[in-house]
Amino acid sequence: MAKKKDNAKNELPKVHDELAGFDITINSFGEINRTVDINKINEFLNKHMDDKKLRGRDDLEK
Repeated sequence: MAKKKDNAKNELPKVHDELAGFDITINSFGEINRTVDINKINEFLNKHMDDKKLRGRDDLEK
């Protein structure tokens, strides 16, 4: 059974093509380590995700 867990650990998660190679971990100090720059992640989220808090605001243009 331990072999299944090890195999699952080595598999990369499925991500969108624009975020290819994305991986995120937390080290022993509680710091977040990621393989993709946070600005690239934010640009992707702004482009593909709807922020329901900003719906209906006239002062924002997309």
